[in-house]
Amino acid sequence: MADKPFTLYGMLGSGPTYKVALMLTLADAPFAFEAINLREGAHKQPDYLAKNRFGQVPCLSHEGRFVAQSATILEYLADRLGVFAGRSVEEELRIREWLFWDFDRLAPGIYRSRAIKRGFLAGDDSLIDYFKGVGEAGLGVLEAHFAAHEWLVGRSPTIADIDVYGVVCFAEEAGFDLSERPALKAWKERFEALPRFGTMAEIVPAESRP
Repeated sequence: MADKPFTLYGMLGSGPTYKVALMLTLADAPFAFEAINLREGAHKQPDYLAKNRFGQVPCLSHEGRFVAQSATILEYLADRLGVFAGRSVEEELRIREWLFWDFDRLAPGIYRSRAIKRGFLAGDDSLIDYFKGVGEAGLGVLEAHFAAHEWLVGRSPTIADIDVYGVVCFAEEAGFDLSERPALKAWKERFEALPRFGTMAEIVPAESRP
């Protein structure tokens, strides 16, 4: 268990920020929060770029280092905290596969569809249909998997589940109907029943906090 405090740089409303806050909360690891206002361009200021060269959220500060990209942060936390990791080399490989798959095949369709619906991203009908199709395909892969498995990897939740949940939880807001995918919906309910689970509104602060 890491014994030095974590500081999470992020923004309320950001799915990737929520993934990291969710990992910390589920692991019962207290963290400070620094709100980065993307709308005001705080993520492009020199002081923040010195922490995260990509100019994105989230970013994690711990033990004098800064870690960027939510999937990388999840892997780092699993290693440092000793929770939600794979129990063998095989499971670690499967977890990493899901992390990369999510970024490539699930998150774009759901996150972009959500952004369009919220007015943060402009899109004509062809673009809307494209992201809708990408999202439906990704949800279909998950439905098939959960028809035969309780969790993404192994017999208990891992950072793969945390990562994917941080996308799926926005699916209905983005216009996807999960009632048509009972196995996926059942997994979502199992995940939400985990001890210390919290929604984005419950665990991601709107403002900075010590």
